[in-house]
Amino acid sequence: MSTNSDPRVYFAAERTVLAWTRTGLTLMGFGFVVARFGLFLTMIQPHAPASHPISLVVGVSLVLLGVFTIVASAVQHRRFVAALPAADVPAHISPVLPLFIAWALAALGLLLAVYLVL
Repeated sequence: MSTNSDPRVYFAAERTVLAWTRTGLTLMGFGFVVARFGLFLTMIQPHAPASHPISLVVGVSLVLLGVFTIVASAVQHRRFVAALPAADVPAHISPVLPLFIAWALAALGLLLAVYLVL
């Protein structure tokens, strides 16, 4: 290992991708709540219209924004780690795990968006 290597750079990048993943997951959760808010309104107001398309559109948009946030952070993280010198990436750490989590959550977010629309 060279004296100029600094594994803190890699760990900072990993914390960043996980923070953006958490943000995207929060957006997806909030989007689900907003999309289902129309159902709640229908339940508490029986004489209201059965459909609330605005809450569905806004909710699905938030879910898709969360998916985009996660995908963009995963792509940016992969590019950043690829640009790091090999000495800055710790040998016992695999950069695959945060990317796997991000891509899996993005896929689940897309499934959630499809579920909400159908």
